[in-house]
Amino acid sequence: MKLYLDSSPYIDTQHPNIVARAAELADGCADEEEIAKRCFEFVRDEIKHSWDYRLNPVTCKASEVLIHGTGYCYAKSHLLAALLRANGIPAGLCYQRLTIDGNEAPFCLHGLNAVYLQQYGWYRIDARGNKPDVNADFCPPLEKLAFPIVNPLEQDLPGIWSEPLPVVVKALTEHQTVEQVYNHLPDVDCQNHKF
Repeated sequence: MKLYLDSSPYIDTQHPNIVARAAELADGCADEEEIAKRCFEFVRDEIKHSWDYRLNPVTCKASEVLIHGTGYCYAKSHLLAALLRANGIPAGLCYQRLTIDGNEAPFCLHGLNAVYLQQYGWYRIDARGNKPDVNADFCPPLEKLAFPIVNPLEQDLPGIWSEPLPVVVKALTEHQTVEQVYNHLPDVDCQNHKF
């Protein structure tokens, strides 16, 4: 579990702003589940999804997402992991491979989280941000993700990562605007990729 509690360059749990916001979100909570729900709802509802709002700058580090109040799904998952870890709750990163528009290629990765709750074990949550056709929620043990897998070509990538996939970091650090990221969304070839 240590890997899922560690601070790192992109999940910078020990950044003063992360530490302060994590403590604020945990204040008055009765247990880890309530803390996790509060952290989830904060990232889902208060941090704007970069593409939905066409907001720059492009963020990647958890602290950048918090400071600028915006991030793509991947960056938002980095912030949620950092807030949970700062509260001593193990958290990791998960990915789905989804079609971008419709029922065929091209594909892209979608970033979300898994949190370890004593009562349930690993539980996936998706703080991407709700909108008319997206309604993710925190209701363990039931998963209510932003994008259920409905297309046979789409899939949940196996595993829970302690660190972001390199292809995700590359997309978020090598492009200067949300439009550039959108035109270069990260993807992996699941047939030839070892997870």
